[in-house]
Amino acid sequence: MKEIFNESGVFVKYEEKKVRLENGHELTHRSEEPTELWWKLKEAVKGKKVRIVVYELEE
Repeated sequence: MKEIFNESGVFVKYEEKKVRLENGHELTHRSEEPTELWWKLKEAVKGKKVRIVVYELEE
């Protein structure tokens, strides 16, 4: 096994927004947007058999 990718950062931007409807009900809109890190990883592993381990960085 050899390392082919090693970077850190935000993988996907995630956003939640509550919206109140005219009838008084409330909906939650969720939005996900891939970041540059996501695209780099996708290209690095394309067509390869890989094992991916993810660690959460403490802030």
